[in-house]
Amino acid sequence: MRGRLFYGWIVVAVAVLATLVAAGVRSVPGALLVPVEQELGWSRTTLSLAVSLGLVLFGLGGPSGGHLMDRYGPRRVAFAGLLLMGLSMAGSALMAQVWQLNLAWGVVSGVGTGIVGSVLGATVANRWFIRRRGLVTGLFGAATSAGQLVFIPALVAWATGLGWREASWIMAGVALVVAVPILWLMRDSPAEVGERPLGAPPGSPPPKVTAEAGVMGRAVRSPTFWLLAGTFFICGATSNGLIGVHFIPYAVDCGIPQGVASRMLALLGAMNFLGTLASGWLTDRFDPRKLLSLYYAFRGVSLLFLPYAVTPETMVPFAILFGLDYIATVPPTVALAADHFGRRNVGTVYGWVFAAHQLGAAFASWAGGSVRDAFGAYTLAFFLAGALAVMAGLLSLGIRRAPRGAGA
Repeated sequence: MRGRLFYGWIVVAVAVLATLVAAGVRSVPGALLVPVEQELGWSRTTLSLAVSLGLVLFGLGGPSGGHLMDRYGPRRVAFAGLLLMGLSMAGSALMAQVWQLNLAWGVVSGVGTGIVGSVLGATVANRWFIRRRGLVTGLFGAATSAGQLVFIPALVAWATGLGWREASWIMAGVALVVAVPILWLMRDSPAEVGERPLGAPPGSPPPKVTAEAGVMGRAVRSPTFWLLAGTFFICGATSNGLIGVHFIPYAVDCGIPQGVASRMLALLGAMNFLGTLASGWLTDRFDPRKLLSLYYAFRGVSLLFLPYAVTPETMVPFAILFGLDYIATVPPTVALAADHFGRRNVGTVYGWVFAAHQLGAAFASWAGGSVRDAFGAYTLAFFLAGALAVMAGLLSLGIRRAPRGAGA
């Protein structure tokens, strides 16, 4: 491979594009919730319930997408996911009744983004890389935050200047355009282009890329799987579910214009871009269990501070602190799943761990809207989320070290 570009980097580039779009489509409800609420008159609980449905299916898309990628390869699965994303955004632009909201923001969006945004990065990183695996996983996490950074302010601007339906049409077009390089350039494994994973010893046989039969039977008997799933449930509840959906509405409740709130969320995304890249680098060098514990504790402190951030000036420190570890938990979680259950099983095992993440996100999305409607404020939701994050930090320390050679 010396003297020429390792093809895995091309695969990473197009997969990052797909991840960016999946993050953008998942950002649509948080960015457009207020204008949809104002035009169609649906309550925040109704809108949050549709988002929760999408998050549940996004999570279930993890094990489904992981299984499909392990069996058929990431190229065809990612292409299908982008087509579904385009369809969901077209449906969003046309919705006028609650069942259409649930179909567009819930079912189709959840499935499409789930089979791309949940396990594509983990599958690519573990198929193509032995060396730099943590860094590549961090790149995909950074792509998710970059999707927020790019699309949330853009969606708010499009909705303000053109209308929220037009913003949905634009997102539909973006998803369909990005499907083209996926179909053209994505490859399922290094063997397809006559290469070995980066860092594989010379002369080593091509690694197996299909998951072992019955791996989930082994996983569910392992306390490690349940600790990873439990902490990732809390991760989803405190990030995608609560902050990803309700941060802009919370800021609007505080009297902050939606455009300013979207820039705060974009700042959070920028910090997450840096934090996730740094997390990938750190995961290659330090104990991922201790990193997870530190990230969750840091997140808990940030959330406990949020109810006191009621102006743009006080929201900036929150966006910086929370953003640094918004998705920083992904590289060490993927690394622990690979080390304990094998790299070729990451799509399947991490898919179920990610499903727990999105179940937590779905619960918090619904609960956040319900708390706000019941009490007129998000304060209780933020305090409970902060306490859960601190608990996840303690649970992370209970994960056992992987047995030697378990990550083969």
